[in-house]
Amino acid sequence: MTLETRPFDAAEYLDTAEAVQEYLIAAFETDDPAFIADALGVVGRAKGMAALAQEVGVARTSLYRTLSSEGRPEFLTVLKVLKALGLKLVPTPVDSAA
Repeated sequence: MTLETRPFDAAEYLDTAEAVQEYLIAAFETDDPAFIADALGVVGRAKGMAALAQEVGVARTSLYRTLSSEGRPEFLTVLKVLKALGLKLVPTPVDSAA
């Protein structure tokens, strides 16, 4: 008996604002710039990359490339993407007890 699998795509599960928020919070908690960029790309795919690219003001293919684990988005791009997703970056104190 052969086990059939399919690739996991987190974008399929980001169907609420709360799910998107929690997914991005978890990504930012990794402190891994490549993972954060990729997570923004996953959210972009979940919401519709073409519409997101238009709102951010960049080409869709460029946004796909920028918001990947190999991408290196400029900080302004990250802020524009977050704003287009209805989110903002808010600094919080680092828990020194951890």
